Amino acid sequence: MSIPLFNPIFSSSSLLQIKLPPFSYVSLPNNSMLHRLLLSSPFHRFLFHQAKLSSPRKYTYPCCCTCFPSFSWPFSTVFSRPIHSVKVLAMADRPTEPTSHSHKHTNRLAAEHSPYLLQHAHNPVDWYPWGEEAFAEARKRDVPIFLSIGYSTCHWCHVMEVESFEDEGVAKLLNDWFVSIKVDREERPDVDKVYMTYVQALYGGGGWPLSVFLSPDLKPLMGGTYFPPDDKYGRPGFKTILRKVKAAWDSKRDMLVKSGAFAIEQLAEALSTSASSNKLSDGLPDIALRLCADQLSSSYDPKFGGFGSAPKFPRPVEINLMLYQSKKLEEIGKMGEANEALKMVYFSLQCMARGGIHDHIGGGFHRYSVDECWHVPHFEKMLYDQGQLANVYLDAFSITKDIIYSCVARDILDYLRRDMIGREGEIFSAEDADSAESEGASRKKEGAFYIWTSKEVDEILGEHANLFKDHYYIKASGNCDLSRASDPHNEFKGKNVLFERKNPTEMASKTVMSVDKYLEVLGGCRQKLLEVRSRRPRPHLDDKVIVSWNGLAISSFARASKVLKNESKGTKFNFPVEGSDPKEYIGVAEKAASFIQRQLYKGETRRLQHSFRNGPSKAPGFLDDYAFLISGLLDLYEFGGGINWLVWAIELQDSQDELFLDREGGGYFNTPGEDPSVLLRVKEDHDGAEPSGNSVSVINLVRLASMVTGSRSEHYRQNAEHLLAVFETRLKDMAMAVPLMCCAADMLATPSRKQVVLVGQRTSVEFENMIAAAQALYDPNRTVIHIDPTIKEEMQFWEENNSNIALMARNNFAADEVVALVCQNFTCSPPITDSGSLKELLSKKPSRSST
Repeated sequence: MSIPLFNPIFSSSSLLQIKLPPFSYVSLPNNSMLHRLLLSSPFHRFLFHQAKLSSPRKYTYPCCCTCFPSFSWPFSTVFSRPIHSVKVLAMADRPTEPTSHSHKHTNRLAAEHSPYLLQHAHNPVDWYPWGEEAFAEARKRDVPIFLSIGYSTCHWCHVMEVESFEDEGVAKLLNDWFVSIKVDREERPDVDKVYMTYVQALYGGGGWPLSVFLSPDLKPLMGGTYFPPDDKYGRPGFKTILRKVKAAWDSKRDMLVKSGAFAIEQLAEALSTSASSNKLSDGLPDIALRLCADQLSSSYDPKFGGFGSAPKFPRPVEINLMLYQSKKLEEIGKMGEANEALKMVYFSLQCMARGGIHDHIGGGFHRYSVDECWHVPHFEKMLYDQGQLANVYLDAFSITKDIIYSCVARDILDYLRRDMIGREGEIFSAEDADSAESEGASRKKEGAFYIWTSKEVDEILGEHANLFKDHYYIKASGNCDLSRASDPHNEFKGKNVLFERKNPTEMASKTVMSVDKYLEVLGGCRQKLLEVRSRRPRPHLDDKVIVSWNGLAISSFARASKVLKNESKGTKFNFPVEGSDPKEYIGVAEKAASFIQRQLYKGETRRLQHSFRNGPSKAPGFLDDYAFLISGLLDLYEFGGGINWLVWAIELQDSQDELFLDREGGGYFNTPGEDPSVLLRVKEDHDGAEPSGNSVSVINLVRLASMVTGSRSEHYRQNAEHLLAVFETRLKDMAMAVPLMCCAADMLATPSRKQVVLVGQRTSVEFENMIAAAQALYDPNRTVIHIDPTIKEEMQFWEENNSNIALMARNNFAADEVVALVCQNFTCSPPITDSGSLKELLSKKPSRSST
């Protein structure tokens, strides 16, 4: 349901207007070079002169279902809803999976494990997976490659499959003139990055499905996103494009190949960012942090919350930045500014939780809302959103102690536990936006699983139906009318996406019920609706296990296990929150981490594989896999897990440095650089729907440096400083593109992190309580170290890596109590032996000079 720009190279008017975006998906320091590349491309000129199309209308074709999240704030035109015809809308319906095992066509994808590739295994297109077999066939036949990249829960990927890849006529053109390769971008993000970077850098937009034509040596010739099958609205259809590319290949081959090679050369040069210095300029971390906060504040929506306009993505790194900045302002006494930042965060989180982007019945969050009021979502659910959002709601609870936020965090984590975790603890990647409206339906529709008619609610809820309908703005005519962007073409006429327009206290006041009773009734209603919904055809589950996304979820489960222990006793929970004992969550985190260690980590080589489905994928671990998993393991340790998780995090950091670190230029590449079919090594910095691996790595290095001493600690800090220096221009000029990196830079610049050292027997109840007390308050510049001197492995680790901690453990151990010491600036507090006193000490407002 997100709508990026249609590939502009076929439009005479748009050709003259193309410009690079304010920031792109990757760091592109030499934009003028890429602009010259665009203007000089002979293939683009060839297609422009050959197309002979009518004057293009102001029309934007639909494209990817999770279109470039990095464009969520400045590109309102990119995401405007299209002016569909009814026929185009009908094309969005997707066939259900066949119930019969007999198929007219079967191609090579049938032998793959990726759910996305398997979805295309019975297309008439003679698909190949990415690999040497396909490349050799293209060289042998001397034909170009058509590369199609998407993922299994992508709505517009399904649309293009129905319209084009299931069409016998289109398949014949592809089979006769091209070698067709299908790639799951979640399984091979390295391949996707190369060609998405090409399309985005040249055309200013991108998304999925990504459609790119390559030479047999894998150089890009031209690319776009979604293409409709036939010419419409002055735009060429996919069949026309295939004919034009074929004609160009036959008559202008040398020109095309040179153009593709030139494009890759220029991109490689532009992306080979390195630092002239080993550290950032003095004062820049503080400047970048303030600049980013100011830029976000200027884009804040005071009416509906969030930053920017429709469509609205829940970009958690923006919340991270505002929370971090508010904490810093508070510490220097600027309470007014700190509170203003917090108000933006709280209101945004509340609006998101009340909106249709939040699944009120089953828990968790959808990908984004197509309107400005968080109402009508794109119904896909992604694991990387759940992990990050749970964490920011936990942060808000840590500051406010308001159970509004803790309940949303629980709601997300309970959804994952119920629907997204495998038998061995692995956490699956996504649920589709599309589903069948009924069993046996021939087509799938977006959101069918989640939406309701007023009549259905009446029949299911009986006496409480009117109360529920009032609360969730349910109407007989349908409720997708809050914004012109919500449903401009009546796709959801008569349907309702649950949406809370007013808070429960205000709504309860209209009844004879207390607020508690009102919430209890709503919870019971939600549970009844879930029971009915569970009998509907479910959306497709992508049960691929991705290391990086599991790392994000491991972090949130681990943190919840202690943060939620600070909820008030007797707190009532209503469905879909289960009200579990918080300690259950750390078990989920440990099982997920254990699955990765067992199935996707080779101890002898100390290397990760990227993903798992019916076995490890062929793809190696990428930077994000290492960085996000290390972050999750550090949280797993700091929030009560065993020393083994910290040991593994250090081991993984060593492997990350070996595989990805640019020791001369600084920073981390996104790939190991060992696969010759991946033409670019990128140093990513953009913190978008997911944070960048480089931003997360700086924070990991800062945290690790605070735990160990000596040369290893200094090594971590030097790598972090060099990394940030690579992106100095970005931090100066476009801080809003890198909010988490802004926080990371400030963390590194902080003179001394606060250390809370806990010494005691791990099996005691008080040990758990002391960790919860140490983690009760929001403080991103705090490290928690816990040690049980009775465990030989723990003492040995600290003797080898930080003898000060080992000494503190020996000097403060008592068999019948847990001792806490709070240390900063080489000074430690007197020993503390109860959790209440520890909370009190940590809650004291320090002066800026002591931080």
